[in-house]
Amino acid sequence: MSHSIYYDLTRFGETDIYLFKEGTHSKLYNHFGAHPMQRKGVEGYYFAVWAPNAAYVSVRGDFNNYDRESHPLHIRLDGSGIWEGFIENVSKGDTYKFHIHSHNHGIVQDKSDPFAFYTERAPNSASKVWSLDGYAWQDKEWMSDRHLRNTHQSPICAYELHLGSWRRKGMFGEGYLSYKEAAEALAVYLSEMNYTHVELMPITEFPFKGSWGYQVTGYFAPTSRFGTPQEFMELVDTLHRYNIGVILDWVPSHFVTDGHGLMNFDGTCLYEHEDPRQGYHPEWGSAIFNYERNEVRAFLISSAMYWYEQYHIDGIRVDAVASMLYLNYAREEGEWIPNKDGGNHNLGAIAFLKQLNTTLYSEFPDTMTIAEESTAYPMVSRPVSDGGLGFGFKWNMGWMHDTLKYFKKDPIHRQHHHHSLTFSFIYMNNENYMLPLSHDEVVHMKGSLINKMPGDENQKFAQLRALYAYMTAHPGKKLLFMGGEFAQYAEWNFDQSLDWHLLEYPNHRGIQSEVAELNRLYIQEKALHFYDCEPMGFEWIDETDYQNNTIAFIRKSNSDSVIVLCHFADQVREKYRMGVPNAGKYRVIFDSQSPEFEGWTGAVGTILQSEAVECHGREHSICFDVQPISVLFLKEV
Repeated sequence: MSHSIYYDLTRFGETDIYLFKEGTHSKLYNHFGAHPMQRKGVEGYYFAVWAPNAAYVSVRGDFNNYDRESHPLHIRLDGSGIWEGFIENVSKGDTYKFHIHSHNHGIVQDKSDPFAFYTERAPNSASKVWSLDGYAWQDKEWMSDRHLRNTHQSPICAYELHLGSWRRKGMFGEGYLSYKEAAEALAVYLSEMNYTHVELMPITEFPFKGSWGYQVTGYFAPTSRFGTPQEFMELVDTLHRYNIGVILDWVPSHFVTDGHGLMNFDGTCLYEHEDPRQGYHPEWGSAIFNYERNEVRAFLISSAMYWYEQYHIDGIRVDAVASMLYLNYAREEGEWIPNKDGGNHNLGAIAFLKQLNTTLYSEFPDTMTIAEESTAYPMVSRPVSDGGLGFGFKWNMGWMHDTLKYFKKDPIHRQHHHHSLTFSFIYMNNENYMLPLSHDEVVHMKGSLINKMPGDENQKFAQLRALYAYMTAHPGKKLLFMGGEFAQYAEWNFDQSLDWHLLEYPNHRGIQSEVAELNRLYIQEKALHFYDCEPMGFEWIDETDYQNNTIAFIRKSNSDSVIVLCHFADQVREKYRMGVPNAGKYRVIFDSQSPEFEGWTGAVGTILQSEAVECHGREHSICFDVQPISVLFLKEV
């Protein structure tokens, strides 16, 4: 069969080239890579790759027995650095690589396609000729209504998931669930648990499973470990049909240094900085993107846009934003180069993040972007027009660190750490926050969440129930890593299934039931979510009672309110008096110590009548016994 190559076909117009060179093209996936085309009635594929410093580029693949010379591409004469060509009789599923000779000291190497839609399964590294056609989406209703689900006023409680270790198959858990196999099971589970969203740890193609997906080679390819691109579409589609939004963990901060990837792509530092003080990440052993290069910005923004457009995702969580913002991140003095103003801010990265968010929200205003940013960099989740970075939300890492620090303390010592409990309320409206208890908190000898809690087994479970209730009541959207919802004892292991057998035990089932009920209340009670990001959504009743490890506050919407009492001491507090907004009756709608959660009291449904007794600066109050390590939600009736 003939595999002739032709140069009279292209997918680039003059505007495409201009926007690419300018760094503003946001849909390069429609042009680069391998795309089915027809020439004079003969089917084939058009190939294009950016390699401006190459002296020779050819396509090696199954269709030419990986010959290095039979199918050379030719370089465009417009200064774009793009090599292209059309090859007849190439079939979907064929593997290929770009064979590149560099002008740089005769470097010769084979590279995977940076724009490949599909790849061989690791450890193999070739790209696969593929088409994204053929999947019939069934999520029209979700897509038309999702503007109601991804806003600052929406209830957002996300389940962070590592697809390779959520559940496994085989007698010994040796096999992955495919996208297709996971779809229905995951959608049903998340629906039963009342989650609104799932956040998938990176599924962009990666070579080393021990990186959990954070060392990426394929920015346009869902990893082939779990199936085809169309099967990933089915996963997203199924989740949408169960009213579950999909957030992807996305990694523009650095990339893997494996030889078939982006590093030293055309024999030069094309995607990364040449100087290791700018282009090499000392903490992760990876390469750092050169955000000041226009074509690199267009590549990354096109990657993000691709997942929104082609896979209907509802948001991205941008990993390691702090490492992008600061030139001296993880570096000692003398190991970094100041910016043009002599400072430590990465001006190129800052401009890129603003451009990213502006572009995505312009095209998809009904979605969200979320920053994992661990410093006090200002206005991360404020509009670009106001001088911010433009993210929709920011992970509240300060809340996470302070809260876990507090809960690790024995209750007898908590009075000395009350500030760790209350400090986050001071800055809670500085950003649009999401409260994360993520995978990072249950790995690397940090211990699982349940094992961070003090006390005997019953006390540990009571502490964890109280932590989750406090998290639900605190302003901010919610994220919990898988396994936390049933109190997995062991740290997370990326290479095996979660310990689902623990649900045979009442305490673990109790935690799972509590999380499902908290999610339900968070969604149902408008006061618990509507003003998550606005100061009018919160009012203190008492934040000063450090001797008794107690705080009380009100969450408010534009139409109702919920009173929250958190008692983190390990003794009964008899005849506790709490000020209330109005005279009347107050009903307990949630108790973290309920028997259905394997607690030891049952206050839900209790009606408390206010008295005209001044307390906490309020004219009326209620008086009742408060159980140890408990969180109550109350509503006026």
